[in-house]
Amino acid sequence: MDMLQSWTDGPTKSVITDFVARVTEEGGPNYVEPAARVAVFDNDGTLWTEKPLVIQLDFTIRRFREMARNDSSLQDQQPYKAAYEDDLQWLSAAMIKHYQGDDSDLELLEIAVPKAFEAVTIEDYDQRVKAFFAEADNPKLKRPYRECGYAPMVDLLRYLEANDFATYIASGGDRDFMRPVAQEMYGIPPERIIGSALGISYSVEGGQSSLVYKGAMDFFDDGPEKPIRIWSRIGRRPILAFGNSNGDVPMLEFSGGPSTASLGLLLLHDDADREFDYVAGAEQALETASRQNWTVVSIKNDWNTVFSDAT
Repeated sequence: MDMLQSWTDGPTKSVITDFVARVTEEGGPNYVEPAARVAVFDNDGTLWTEKPLVIQLDFTIRRFREMARNDSSLQDQQPYKAAYEDDLQWLSAAMIKHYQGDDSDLELLEIAVPKAFEAVTIEDYDQRVKAFFAEADNPKLKRPYRECGYAPMVDLLRYLEANDFATYIASGGDRDFMRPVAQEMYGIPPERIIGSALGISYSVEGGQSSLVYKGAMDFFDDGPEKPIRIWSRIGRRPILAFGNSNGDVPMLEFSGGPSTASLGLLLLHDDADREFDYVAGAEQALETASRQNWTVVSIKNDWNTVFSDAT
């Protein structure tokens, strides 16, 4: 049975199946023990769509907008100003500027995001995320965010797992934003999600313990931080890494080792009809891919379908 039917037959699909065949062939020169078959995936723009803006940013914008309505002094301060005025261009450009080496706007977001959820318990945050996904839609694709995961990527996850790979998400997005929905969307449980994190404090009141978010980031899991967090959480180098942006380059570089086969995959968004067409924020990654012999996956040419209910 072909578990990758959503992938177009051709060189890219063959690269994946040939790699899996090589690392699972007992006695073969590239054989990798099942325990070491670790695959890591970025999330935004790799497992689910990130345009016209990152899904988590939409979730956070709604909180910024609420805060600005309640405090007029915030209405002239970024990023609250952009949220209040529904300026999606400023918010989306902040991430693109980050991937191009300019963190001036991202720094404002990194300060504001933790404060937006300061003193919120982990359970309350979980419920807020679930409520958001229950009713929020992608404004361009006109489909619920919970249906904006890529069907071919889900098929790839199942294919790898059927060949004894352990699959992990390693994302710049908030770990606790992905956890409430990743099991349903990707079949990946919360303990296999690595991502950015808000600071958390522990308290006990009236005999009841709780974990509460602080008003500051703990760490931002992007760029060079990704391999560090992967090693800290897994204790192994992945042998397969799949990303889509400049921030994923260190993760792909970390995949494999001097004597271990590895596969680096980079998703190219080049299908304006079914999804989006852009390379902004991926320029360095695409240049590095050609030098490192990573496989560039074209949404337009390598996927028969993009989302589970559409071709």
